[in-house]
This record gives sequence, C-alpha cells and structure tokens, in this order.
Amino acid sequence: MFDQKFITNAMARSAEDSLDRRRLFRAAGAAGIGGAVALLSATSAAADDDQNGDGPDGPSDSAILNFALNLEYLEAEFYLRAVTGAGLAGNLTDGKGKKGGVTGGRQVPFTAGSLVRKYAVEIAADEEAHVRFLRSALGKAAVARPPIDLDASFTAAALAAGLIKAGQTFSPFTDETSFLLGAFIFEDVGVTAYKGAAPFIDNKTYLEAAAGILAVEAYHAGIIRTTMYARDLQAPAQAISDARDSLDGTSDLDQGIGTAQVANLVPADANALAFSRTPAQVLNIAYLTPKSVKSGGFFPDGVNGKLNRSGGS
Repeated sequence: MFDQKFITNAMARSAEDSLDRRRLFRAAGAAGIGGAVALLSATSAAADDDQNGDGPDGPSDSAILNFALNLEYLEAEFYLRAVTGAGLAGNLTDGKGKKGGVTGGRQVPFTAGSLVRKYAVEIAADEEAHVRFLRSALGKAAVARPPIDLDASFTAAALAAGLIKAGQTFSPFTDETSFLLGAFIFEDVGVTAYKGAAPFIDNKTYLEAAAGILAVEAYHAGIIRTTMYARDLQAPAQAISDARDSLDGTSDLDQGIGTAQVANLVPADANALAFSRTPAQVLNIAYLTPKSVKSGGFFPDGVNGKLNRSGGS
C-alpha cells in the first residue's frame, strides 16, 4: 500500500526536526499490535542517533519498534499455526533478548471452502509481512521472539470471560467458532492501540500514511466482528469484551458486537470515534492481568525490550 520509496520521500519532505520525529515515532509505537507502526518505521532506526537506548524524553525508536515486534510475533504465530499448522520460520525469530519457543497452536479443521479460512489465510500473510518489515527496519537491534503461550493462556482468558468453568480447557484451534473467539481477543486491541497514536501525528503526510495502516487493521477487526455476528456469537463476544475491560483499567470502554436485535460491528463512542489504549494497557491484556507486572499470559516470560511492563489499576 505505502512502499519504502513513499515513506522515504515523506520523511525527506518533512520540516520537523529530529526531536519532533522521535516524538512521532514514540506515539506511533503505542500501536504495538497489528503492525501499526510498520509504515512509519522504515527509516527511523537509521535516522535517530539514540536508537539503541533511552533518550531524555522517553524510550528510543528501536525500543518502541521492538515493542511492536513482540506483539507481531504473537499475532503471526497465532494465525500462521491456525492456517498452516506451523509458525514463523527460524530466520524470523532470532535477535536480542531471550528467544523462546511457542507452546500450543495447530491447524484449525476449517470446513471445506470455508470463508473463515480464506479470511485467516489473508490475515496470517499480513502478520508475517509485519514481522519481516519490522525486523528489516530494526536490523541488528531487533529483539528475538520471546516465549509465547498459545495453550494455557487461552484457557485462562476463556475462564476469565466465563466461557468455561474451572477445570475445563479452551483452545481456539479446535474449530472455526473457537478460532473466531481467539481472534477477537487480538484484533480489537490492535485498532484501539493505534488510535492512541493519532493525536501525536501533526505532519499531514505522516497522518495520511498512518490512516492507511489504521484502515487495514480496522478491516481485520471488522471481518472478525462481522463473521461472529453472522454466527450469533454475541454472548461470548460480550463476555470477552467485559474481560478485556476488567484487565486494562477502570474505564468501561470496550464493546461487544451487539445483540440479536441491534448490531454493534463498529465499536465507537457517541462521535463514532474508536477509543484508545496505552502500551501498558495493551500489556495488561497480553499478560492477562490488571496488575503492573513484566510477564504472564501470552508472554509467560514477558516481552523482549525495554517496554515490557503492564499498567496497574
């Protein structure tokens, strides 16, 4: 959609100084999930002198991009395993920090000619491309894929949402319905996280490009939400939404997909605007805890890099 040449030209045309540029990338880094900063990252790792450490105004560009990369690893492994039975190639998982394997995950027994499978194949390709792009942008500064749990984490999430009872297990790889519920946990988070970056983007060229990435992530979320609604999965979707709300703070912002009578395929406020999540709130959901911690849930040993702590309620 926006290639390397476009991004490079946009950077060259900008009148912003290096401090403003760092602020922009720091804001974009809040997107984390779904490749939200991939578009803006192509030249930042090389452009900023402080890319390998924290500057006086906050985390460096590489720290922000590595935060995004951790989350892209998670999404790529989830979707790739669901559609192929295998995850990322080994040459896409090395880097700085603790490299770990993936627990759980297998090919979903999609029905013949399934539309859900076709959707999943496309999203899986997008997520793998995000991993490749971020690793290329970061170069030697890229973090390794941390240990990822796609087994016990989903059972814990389902238990928290009340989808199962104590002693039962849940796997999103069991069937198409379970897969959709698992995907719903991730997709909405990516959109709301990227929304949080928008107020910091002043340059119109950057904003236009960023809007394109946000649209792609919204397409992903919209596909999952619409498919779930068509399958009358309003009740479990609301349960997952409530569980996310219980993890990321005291505000009741997260939304399900509606009721049998009224659809809510676009989670928005009274002005039809999506809400925002901070990086710490994103990690609250990824770690499956409302507490301030550095590991848990989908990342049993935490994420690699400096942005690794969830928020505390």
